[in-house]
Amino acid sequence: MALFADLNIVNTPDTDRKRLQSLIENAAHLGYSTVAINHVAEFQGKKQEIAKPISVTELYPSPPIVQGKSKPIKILTRLTVIVSDAAHCNDLRITSPHTRSYDIVAVLPKTEKLFHVACMTLDIDLICINVIEKQPYHFRRPSVNGNIIMSSAAERPLELRGPYDIANLGLLFGLTEGDAKAALSTNCRAALLHGETRKTALGVIYTVKKVSATEEKDEGTPLSKRAKTKSD
Repeated sequence: MALFADLNIVNTPDTDRKRLQSLIENAAHLGYSTVAINHVAEFQGKKQEIAKPISVTELYPSPPIVQGKSKPIKILTRLTVIVSDAAHCNDLRITSPHTRSYDIVAVLPKTEKLFHVACMTLDIDLICINVIEKQPYHFRRPSVNGNIIMSSAAERPLELRGPYDIANLGLLFGLTEGDAKAALSTNCRAALLHGETRKTALGVIYTVKKVSATEEKDEGTPLSKRAKTKSD
């Protein structure tokens, strides 16, 4: 059975704790194994300060159990930065250390130029597109020829839909059945893995001395256990 994720549970300034808990409980009831609480920040000038992420342990010491599974729902934090100027992209690279504290970092570009900058140069996990609004530019295939993720942007429990309902909606957007399902499962896991790598400064590389076959023979070490270089 696929593990579904909704990586956009919106946390607005007027969202109280009980409403956020109800959103997460409803997501678990609908069968989502992972959700991300999304904090949206819009840069208005230079050197913007990013608020620290919400404390997941304080919000939910014991997260609800996912429907049909024996494990609790996984709750992550996400930061979405709205950028409307090229300087904002530079600020995003050097801004508050709280940025690195988020599990997922996303950018919502407001112009075509910023969209391409986000695609090519920014070390982020997601690039956002608001599909319910007409965009002022066209998307070129080379820029968007990657993994697509669909999320709810829900602010209230009733705005959530089951993962299979969302996958069916993907068919209306022109996705194949497999791509629509991946947009809620495998593609989400790829974004989360990218976020983990980003938080650890592009990963940690482990190296060990390569042992020759002669040395292995002399030491009685089987060739099947030959030391390999491993990167995470």
